[in-house]
Amino acid sequence: MRLAGKTAIVTGGASGIGAGIARRFVAEGARVAIADRDFDAAQAQARALGPNAIAVATDVADRDSVAALAATVAAELGPLDVLVNNAGIGHPPQLLEDLAEEDFDRILAVNVRSIYLTARAFVPGMKARGRGVILNIGSTAGVSPRPRLTWYNASKGWVITATRSMAVELAPSGIRVNAINPVASETPLLATFMGSDTPEVRARFLATIPLGRFATAEDMANTATFLCSDEAGMITGVALEVDGGRCI
Repeated sequence: MRLAGKTAIVTGGASGIGAGIARRFVAEGARVAIADRDFDAAQAQARALGPNAIAVATDVADRDSVAALAATVAAELGPLDVLVNNAGIGHPPQLLEDLAEEDFDRILAVNVRSIYLTARAFVPGMKARGRGVILNIGSTAGVSPRPRLTWYNASKGWVITATRSMAVELAPSGIRVNAINPVASETPLLATFMGSDTPEVRARFLATIPLGRFATAEDMANTATFLCSDEAGMITGVALEVDGGRCI
C-alpha cells in the first residue's frame, strides 16, 4: 500500500502502459482518475478497478478539457498528489520529410502541449500544499533515436528536457518530477512504431534489446509506483530507462 491515501491522475489510462499504471496505483491504495479520450474504455477500466477509480473523458491537448479534468478530480477525489502524463501518440516509420503536417501537429499537441497544459492546471495546487509528484512518460526514442521516427523521437526528447527543467524549478515547492523512458512495449502502439507486426520485424527490434524481450505495462507500473511513492522522496529530475539495456 505504498500509495495509500494518495490521489492520482493517469492520462491515457484506459489502455497500454497507462492502464497498467492505473491498476497498480489502485492496488497500492491510491484513488485514481483515468483520463482518456476513449471514455467507454476508461469507464470499463474504472469499473474493473472498483470504487477507487473514476473515468474522465479528456483530450489532453485541449485546454478546456484539461481544465474540466481538474475540476472533476477536485470535486470527486480531492486535492491531487500524483500526476502521470502518460498519454502519447506516435507515427509509423517514414522519412522525416514525408510526415504530413497535420500528423506532426498532433504529435506535438499530445506528446508536448499536454504536459504544458496539465502543469498549468495542477502545479498551482501542488505548490499551495507544498508537495506533489509528476511523472512524465518519455521513451528510449528520446535518448537513442531510431531512424524514420524523427518527429516522435524529438517529441520524447522534449519530454526528457522538460522533466529535468520542471524538477529544478519545482523542487523548492516540494514537488518532485521524474520520467520513465520505456523501450518498445507490448501495447497497442507497438505495431505503429514497427510499421508492421511480423515475426521478422519483431526479431529485428528484439535484437536491439539486450534482455531479449519487449517491455510490458507491468514493468512500467512497477517503476512508476516506486517513483511516485514516498520511497523515492530523494529522487527528482531523473529520466529512467526501463529498456532491458537498449540504451547502454
